[in-house]
Amino acid sequence: MQEAISRSEIEQLVRSIVQQSLQIAVEEFVRRNDQRAKELSLIERVIRVEEELKALREVETARFEAMEKRFEALQREMNARFEAMEKRFEALQREMNARFEAMEKRFEALQREMNARFEAVDKRFESLEKRLSFTQWLIGIGFTAIMAMIGILRYLK
Repeated sequence: MQEAISRSEIEQLVRSIVQQSLQIAVEEFVRRNDQRAKELSLIERVIRVEEELKALREVETARFEAMEKRFEALQREMNARFEAMEKRFEALQREMNARFEAMEKRFEALQREMNARFEAVDKRFESLEKRLSFTQWLIGIGFTAIMAMIGILRYLK
């Protein structure tokens, strides 16, 4: 009768086997799901990091584009200012050229006036020289005449 196992014992035996199998299966299921949960958590974290990087790239791209636009605007403004400065320098150069030309004309006029005055002074010196030459000859002739008269008077005496 040992072989004859009662129905309650079989049920208990089946229960214990099922319970052990079920416990092993549940533990295996939980372990796999734990591993999958960890993998899913890692995947989710990677996705979050990638999305965050993508957002940062977009922000940096937007910043770069804004900076590029500001740089282009500054460059246009600087070019406009340089062109304005160049126009002012050209205007100043034209004005200076006009002033130099006016000064040159005044110097030429002064030169002509000075030349005319020097010519007038030269003419006056020439006329004075002629008068002095005449006076010198007159004095020489006068002394000669006086000496000749003195000589004749001494000789006649």
